[in-house]
Amino acid sequence: MAKKINTEDLVKKIEKITRERIIKENVVSLDRYRDLKVNKEPKTILVIEDDETMRRALSRIFEADGHSVRAAADGTQLSTVLDDHPIDLIILDVGLPWINGFELAKLLKEHKDLQEIPLIFVSGKTSELDVKRGFEVGADDYIKKPFNIDEIKKAVETLLKINK
Repeated sequence: MAKKINTEDLVKKIEKITRERIIKENVVSLDRYRDLKVNKEPKTILVIEDDETMRRALSRIFEADGHSVRAAADGTQLSTVLDDHPIDLIILDVGLPWINGFELAKLLKEHKDLQEIPLIFVSGKTSELDVKRGFEVGADDYIKKPFNIDEIKKAVETLLKINK
């Protein structure tokens, strides 16, 4: 029969050393961390995407980062989401019904209250001509679908910082 090893003294010594080292650490208060997250001024992102699943996914991605998201399925729904609340960034699909994303971007960039807002195309239209046309109508970035979540988050954060 194996002899039981008494580790009580060993555990007490390990706990004592651990406590002493934890006390010496500069620990950030969880409450202070929460305050920093809450006090971050949320930016408002307008997502114009006809595919409901993609529109919801983009909304969730940016809401999880603390942003406010306004969403429209196409250009005709813009009047219902544009109000007195300022928009800080626009994410726009190219393949929209009735008026495509290129045409809509041109109209947005011609509007005196919207022309300075950064615009990112997120599209399945990935030809060199499409990307070139996107920049010609005023896009600040063009992200091809399917996109990497970290890539789109980085593009959004970069444009939001530049356009403070």
